[in-house]
Amino acid sequence: MMSSSVVLNGLKVDDDTALFNIIEVKETQDILLRRFVNKGEDPTQLDTEGFVCKSDIHSDVCLISKPLIMDKDSSTVCVPSNDTQTKYIIKPYARKGEDAAMNAVSPVQILHGNGNRNSTTNYNLPACNFTHNVPAVVFSSGGYSGSGFHEINEVIIPLFSTCRLFDKEVQLVISDYKPFWIKKYKKYVSHLSRYPVINMAESGGVHCFPGGIVGLKYHDNLGLNSSEVPGGYSMSDFKQFLREAYDIKVENVAQLIPVKEKPRLLLISRKRTRRFLNEDELVKLMEEVGFEVVVAAPNMTRNLDEFGGLVNTCSVMVGVHGAGLTNEIFLADGAVMIQVVPLGLDWVSTNYFGAPGIKMGLKYLEYKIEVEESSLLSMYGPDHPYIKKHDPGSVYLMGYATARTVYIDQQSVKINLVRFREILVQALNLIGR
Repeated sequence: MMSSSVVLNGLKVDDDTALFNIIEVKETQDILLRRFVNKGEDPTQLDTEGFVCKSDIHSDVCLISKPLIMDKDSSTVCVPSNDTQTKYIIKPYARKGEDAAMNAVSPVQILHGNGNRNSTTNYNLPACNFTHNVPAVVFSSGGYSGSGFHEINEVIIPLFSTCRLFDKEVQLVISDYKPFWIKKYKKYVSHLSRYPVINMAESGGVHCFPGGIVGLKYHDNLGLNSSEVPGGYSMSDFKQFLREAYDIKVENVAQLIPVKEKPRLLLISRKRTRRFLNEDELVKLMEEVGFEVVVAAPNMTRNLDEFGGLVNTCSVMVGVHGAGLTNEIFLADGAVMIQVVPLGLDWVSTNYFGAPGIKMGLKYLEYKIEVEESSLLSMYGPDHPYIKKHDPGSVYLMGYATARTVYIDQQSVKINLVRFREILVQALNLIGR
């Protein structure tokens, strides 16, 4: 029996079964992609043209609900149609307002229109070497890769909000592919998609998909706006997804160590900037107050397969403002996160880790250091404007580079143990001890 040959939206399909599967997948895909059109937005363009790009201050995202052709050699995505050709250049990383990040992100070219394999205006579409029956999601692992906060904030969380709706039936395509990134997040990625990731930088091969998404949507610092996420997923859903991906058992702090045993406290240790200058004394104080203390050195935090589970066994986490506090995503609901806030870092501390932690179901405490606890005092002296005025606003007016040098790169802390004891006792009370 001879099989039929059909051109479906510009792609030739020679097998009846393959044709049926593509149509079935495409119908499901179209329904899911339509949910990426936010309430109040007009879905007409996606419905009629099968292609629409959305832009905001953080992200550029293109939705494609018709077959696409991806030429890896030229980092080009072709979306065939009889429309006049339009070219889009997308950097698929959710931090587009920051040049330092975007300079490390390769552009992806999208050609839409002015060509169809069943048209007289064909513009030499490349033949498919690989045909996939699930949509593609194209993103970059470049940008601020190497910083745990930015990896989670700009890639891992946006990947969840983009891919979760597809229930693993999605193909991840990575530009600026970094082996260390894949190794670090292998469990997470394999829980999002059942298919091996595609490295866009590898030469050779034209991949064809029934549709896809180029770029990731950013919502907030370590956060999701449920009203703008297909499926309405929240950070609670994200944390549950992490527990499943990393086989983490503890959902609520009440499930942790029995009352007769000491609750576990995780101290995030830093070895360069914003470190605890009296860390040994601080650990001794924590033990005196009644905690079992685990000190997490920077090298420990790089292995999420093990470290995520360790964090999940802790009732309290303590750290100076910095990327290590991103690991609050692994804390059980109801656990306490104590952030030590150095001079000049009030706003970023609250908005990067404090407020997001509360939205994740954590109990949040801040310990704002006094001038005498900052290393800047001995560095600049009591009469220097950085110290005497203690007016971070005036320093930030000198430019972010100056403020960063002073408050982030040069500052460490020597904790007042008498003051800090009070906040440790408060943490004990919050976890019911």
